[in-house]
Amino acid sequence: MTRRATARGDDRTSLDGTNADVLICGASFAGLAVARELAGCGADVVLIDRYAIGERQTSACAVPEGWLHEMGAQRSQRAVLPDMTFTTPHGSVRYRLPWRWVAFDYRTLCEDLFAQCDARFETAKVNGRTGFTVHTDRGDLHAPLIVDALGWRRVLANTGYQPPDAPLSRGLEVHPHAAQATSDDALDVWVDRSLASRGFAWRVPAGPEERIGVGSYEPRHHVREPTEDLAQRLGADAERWQGNWFPHRLRPAAEDGVFFCGDSAGHCFPLSGEGIRTAFYFGIAVGREIRTVLADESTREQALERYAAFSAGHGKAFTRALRLQRLVPALPPRLLTLLLRVLKPQPIVDRMFGWYLAQAPPPRA
Repeated sequence: MTRRATARGDDRTSLDGTNADVLICGASFAGLAVARELAGCGADVVLIDRYAIGERQTSACAVPEGWLHEMGAQRSQRAVLPDMTFTTPHGSVRYRLPWRWVAFDYRTLCEDLFAQCDARFETAKVNGRTGFTVHTDRGDLHAPLIVDALGWRRVLANTGYQPPDAPLSRGLEVHPHAAQATSDDALDVWVDRSLASRGFAWRVPAGPEERIGVGSYEPRHHVREPTEDLAQRLGADAERWQGNWFPHRLRPAAEDGVFFCGDSAGHCFPLSGEGIRTAFYFGIAVGREIRTVLADESTREQALERYAAFSAGHGKAFTRALRLQRLVPALPPRLLTLLLRVLKPQPIVDRMFGWYLAQAPPPRA
């Protein structure tokens, strides 16, 4: 169970009446990417989160290698994964990717990203917003530029999501200790209806541990028992649990004067459920637009309009992936196995995964 590490006792001073130039709500991948992009701009940037920096991991923590390097977070690397295997009840196919996954340590990555920022950080639970005043359990904070990077709940929006009646997927995983640490292996994916009738399962080697989990595109389907089942199949202990909801549909990236990025804007790629590099990618875009406002090169409204258009411009790729997310579970397992084998030639693999990476490429960092 994650322990909330917020300010306590004499350290829990009131934030009521705090004013800042930029207020970033949420200090995980997206929020840290925004704050990192604003470093050195001379503005008073305040970063707030319910948890301490790097305290609450909510994903399997794997990202294309180029992104880890571009973000200056190589110290967090735990395993390099050049291959992916896709397994169905009728066979397994191994692909050599044109790029490599890297499994990383969440706390280390967050701490290294924060070290590249010059924002002030405070622990506080965000409850909502009135205009450009954000309400927290430590008082009200004011800023003319506000970012919601709080996740799928979209706390600062006028309306929110509530599972299971929302376009959300759910994932759950365990983190057993690895029998033998490895730095070179495959990221394994199972498309097996005995584990998830509409979803997939995974194993991510991460050096001293493994991350084994199950995700369901249908939020009404529970994933705890399938996760325990997969761990048992792999001879691993079902220990150190963590999980979360994650979106699979884009939402407006700007609303009522607020920038939304990461899961709060639906920046989680359908089919794969990957949301880390997209959080980096769109977080950087937010930071760059805010810098233009701080430099008096554009108004807040112009920056919001450009950023919203930038996010919406990725809609075609997200829609294509969402169609695949709906199609793959509907395919007969034998046909899916055959299709995976047909796609195995390296030129096809290079083209597929090259397109996938190009939807949020690391050079943007």
